[in-house]
Amino acid sequence: MTTSSAGPAALGADAGTAIAKQRHSEGKRAERRLGLLLCAPAIIVMLAVAAYPLVYAVWLSFFRADLRTPDDQEFIGLGNYITVLSSPIWWNAFGVTMFITVIGTFFQLVLGMLLAIVMHRTIIGRGLVRTSALVPYAIVTVVAAFSWRFAWTQNLGWLAGESAPLTDRWSSLWIIILSEVWKTVPFMALLLMAGLALVPEDLLKAASMDGANAWQRFWRVTVPIIKPAILVALLFRTLDSFRIFDNIFVLTSGANDTASVSILAYNNLIRGLNLGIGSTMSVLIFISIAIIAFIYIKLFGAAAPGAGDDRR
Repeated sequence: MTTSSAGPAALGADAGTAIAKQRHSEGKRAERRLGLLLCAPAIIVMLAVAAYPLVYAVWLSFFRADLRTPDDQEFIGLGNYITVLSSPIWWNAFGVTMFITVIGTFFQLVLGMLLAIVMHRTIIGRGLVRTSALVPYAIVTVVAAFSWRFAWTQNLGWLAGESAPLTDRWSSLWIIILSEVWKTVPFMALLLMAGLALVPEDLLKAASMDGANAWQRFWRVTVPIIKPAILVALLFRTLDSFRIFDNIFVLTSGANDTASVSILAYNNLIRGLNLGIGSTMSVLIFISIAIIAFIYIKLFGAAAPGAGDDRR
């Protein structure tokens, strides 16, 4: 009697579970379709604007194409890639770019977090604090770079005095990083402050009552909750830092081995009129950026921007 009464109940529970899973799957599929429909206009615009230049750049990278000798255009396959990747000039620029990207992004994250906490916790004069903190980000990058250049110009700038730091490689690189950090820390702080707003105050109070100090509350409660915001900020700033151009162009123009890969591509493509080599460098920069984004998505899993619960 017991077996016969439990059997239909168990079957009923299994059927209910199956129906719930089916509805959940249908809901997920509906959300995915809605997401694709919402993203479709942006994807179409991006393809219309970016697809042709990208495909044309890839096409040109397989040719010997120099506007100074337009009749000498010839298909050379991977010849341009071999030339660029075997050049110490390219690898020096790549090392400079990675140095600026890693060091600059690190300081932007640390200082951006401090600024975000200050703006988030400020009670008196909150509007004034947030407005004044965002002033550097509101200034056009080229204008800010010129102000840094004049400040560090020998016998002219108030920071340089009798020295000429922009004529030395390492001091120039640190000034470039400093100007980049000063300009973009407010952007980093804005993204992190949006994450801080999601941290429940009750959770922090509960941790405090359990004996957690300020650092433990920040590291074990706040950071895990705002991890997606941190990763979004890191991804944006890493990609922007890797494509750095304005600050270097104004401050040193790439002199004294301070050229980034973007400066190198500009010098070959625009100044040198060497479309083949310049396009090859542009394609390599695009591939590097794609690899950085891929690493962020894969290494940080579901918390990374663009990843779902199933880590895809």
